[in-house]
Amino acid sequence: MPALRCAPSQLPVASLARFARWDCFAAIVGSMESINPATGVRIASYPEHEPAAIDALLDRAVAAYRDWRLRSFADRGRLMAAVAAVLRAHVSEFSELMTLEMGKPIAAAESEVEKCAVTCEHFARYAERYLAAEDIASDAAHSFVRYDPLGVVLAVMPWNFPFWQAIRCAAPALMAGNVVVLKHASNVPGSALALERVFAEAGLPAGAFTSLLIPGSQVDPLIRDPRIAGVSVTGSEATGASVASVAGAALKKCVLELGGSDPFIVLADADVDAVAVEAAAARTINNGESCIAAKRFIVAEPVADAFLDRFTDAMRRLVVGDPLDRATQIGPLARPDLVDALERQVGDSVRMGAQLTAGGKRLERPGSYFPPTVLANVEPGMPVFDEETFGPVAAVIRSRDERHAIALANLSRYGLGASIWTADAARGERLAADIEAGCVFVNGAVKSDARLPFGGVKASGWGRELSAAGIREFTNVKTVWRADARHATQPRRAE
Repeated sequence: MPALRCAPSQLPVASLARFARWDCFAAIVGSMESINPATGVRIASYPEHEPAAIDALLDRAVAAYRDWRLRSFADRGRLMAAVAAVLRAHVSEFSELMTLEMGKPIAAAESEVEKCAVTCEHFARYAERYLAAEDIASDAAHSFVRYDPLGVVLAVMPWNFPFWQAIRCAAPALMAGNVVVLKHASNVPGSALALERVFAEAGLPAGAFTSLLIPGSQVDPLIRDPRIAGVSVTGSEATGASVASVAGAALKKCVLELGGSDPFIVLADADVDAVAVEAAAARTINNGESCIAAKRFIVAEPVADAFLDRFTDAMRRLVVGDPLDRATQIGPLARPDLVDALERQVGDSVRMGAQLTAGGKRLERPGSYFPPTVLANVEPGMPVFDEETFGPVAAVIRSRDERHAIALANLSRYGLGASIWTADAARGERLAADIEAGCVFVNGAVKSDARLPFGGVKASGWGRELSAAGIREFTNVKTVWRADARHATQPRRAE
């Protein structure tokens, strides 16, 4: 049983009012509630936007785009740097807000705010370089490619990283000259409104970043709206499939970052003692509620027993408790239904032959708590192998050799991230070529970084975020071809 610390905090949230208050003129048609998953107690209720307000805010976004797209990179960059400053100035408020709304440990929430600030600064500095026109030799006197903005980008974002997921989309999209409309997850409405106020306080024009408090049923009409130029989605496979279907029918560009069942491959030459500690951290980042958290631990037979013992011990030692307590390493899951899903996946896998070595059942206490859990003897066909487990549940699978390990890693509908652990780093790099994933980390846990493209393959989605590849996703890759003026009136044969 993991260590338990003090009871979940029920601190007042008055200090958050400035950044999560409602100040829209719209009449209300429904409401969204913030529920503290550590206690099950309602924090606040926020009215949803009504149709007339949505229409007015989309018009405002279009008007903002007409101005914003014409601004220089220097001007946009100055304001994006100001966004980073606002984030850092209010890190305590934003971190507490995220922790209270979805349960991540407070230290992780603080790190999330800082990562957002660093990413804003990155694109403020490098956007012009990423989007610089590229000369290409052709039969023209001068031909080149330029990257022009598309318009209003709809961001459909999840609850697990309430600030980071939105900033990861918004920072490059805004620096490219687009504007952003955010449809955030319904259980983090306070974070959605706080994000809008961050951009406003930083000095961006009204409409450059807009948060719409609307239910999921309103997403499809938004995608079809002619004022929306493209859609970025981070979420479940089902959400991505639905959005892609509507976006395809409307001929809208979309980028999808969906689920993952990331393999964590431990080869026979790895330092098992050190890797087991890294494995526990990789599985339980953000309470285990992360698409790129390691989930399937594929271990070479010669070191499998030693790894299982050390890994199980590392998972058992993790402190579960109040996410506002700095000693806590694992907080509650964001919603009760997520606990139900993990219990089903673990229970069904055990009935199919998996062996529990740690955890396995919800904790009998207020809130949505599930303990760090390890299952051994896992095989393909079991839910914890085949499905995404969104919480601190780890599946340990034995491999005969490295080729078998690669085959097991690829035996998944998902392809987001993967890691390989070995004493021979060059060997790890060679094996990375055979892994079906958007990113492969050798001797390191999978993470996102503004300097590197991020995204997946297979059911994990398509398109890329971050870096040069990400900022170009919502641009018009435009060819410009020019002849010399003296040839302008001469007919040319069409190709």
